[in-house]
Amino acid sequence: MQEQLERLPIPAPAPVAAAPGLCKGGPSYRLPEPLAELLSKLPPYPASWLFVQGLNRLLAPQLPDDVRRSLEGRSLRLRLLDAGIAFDFEWQGTVFVAERYVDVPELCIAASVHDLMLLARRQEDPDTLFFSRRLSLEGDTELGLLFKNTLDAIELPPFDLHALGPRRVLAHLRDRGARGG
Repeated sequence: MQEQLERLPIPAPAPVAAAPGLCKGGPSYRLPEPLAELLSKLPPYPASWLFVQGLNRLLAPQLPDDVRRSLEGRSLRLRLLDAGIAFDFEWQGTVFVAERYVDVPELCIAASVHDLMLLARRQEDPDTLFFSRRLSLEGDTELGLLFKNTLDAIELPPFDLHALGPRRVLAHLRDRGARGG
């Protein structure tokens, strides 16, 4: 996965002033305003649904059983600060599912798109981003530690961008529906 993640483009770094209290420890990069404005207009539930399809293809198969049990029914939110969007989801049984109308999730993970890409590509670790205030974990402390420790320990499979193509995702959902899961 590392090799394929390294080929992904990271949003072009455009240094900006840090948001108060968020990115004091390191450089802050933001999405270009026109793109951020467009993304911020996405309706929350369909965006969350699309996000969990990617999570279920890439991350869910790698989660250890103890992590799955700890995540069961727990509400999570991933906020892309510079994009102005958030994805609400939870673990149910064997998959992540999108949630609607979550007022306050049990854990909110927030960072810029750039920093999340660095994290996914293992070019930054969660501790560095957290202590430089570029990654925020708010809510249940135990759940936050589970998130951080799982990220540190998990070996992700080779990342195939084509696996997230609309045809493959829809075929995967059709097959899963045919199996009754």
